[in-house]
Amino acid sequence: MIQGKLTHPQIISALAAAGHGATVLISDGHYSAATAVGPNASTIFLNLQAGTPTVPQVLDVVLQMVTVEKLTRILPSEDARPCLVHSEIDTLMPEGTKDEFVDRFRFYDLARSADLALCIVTGDSRRFANVLLTLGVLPQT
Repeated sequence: MIQGKLTHPQIISALAAAGHGATVLISDGHYSAATAVGPNASTIFLNLQAGTPTVPQVLDVVLQMVTVEKLTRILPSEDARPCLVHSEIDTLMPEGTKDEFVDRFRFYDLARSADLALCIVTGDSRRFANVLLTLGVLPQT
């Protein structure tokens, strides 16, 4: 039996198949998952209703399953600053995780790469809620 918070079989499978350097996209409900994901990615739709689950809620669970070496986000436009969803995301990220902001088109290019292993579409309706996680290696034990 699964004992952790994450119980979604397809997400567990995709994370288990992804290796060091693979990327995972957790997107808001407005992200174009039909056209802006890589050719190797599994896409999981969790957006049953607007607003839930949020990107930070999904990120919190995913971070309990994988090591992340880099977080990539879209640089918010001037009219979207301060970006409260980014503040929520910041509180969840482990200390020492590299944090990168890129323009929207660069973000889409990264999400369309062959390195994308998984796209999880949430119901989050906030702007700039998308995160791209680059998976790292397991910590030394």
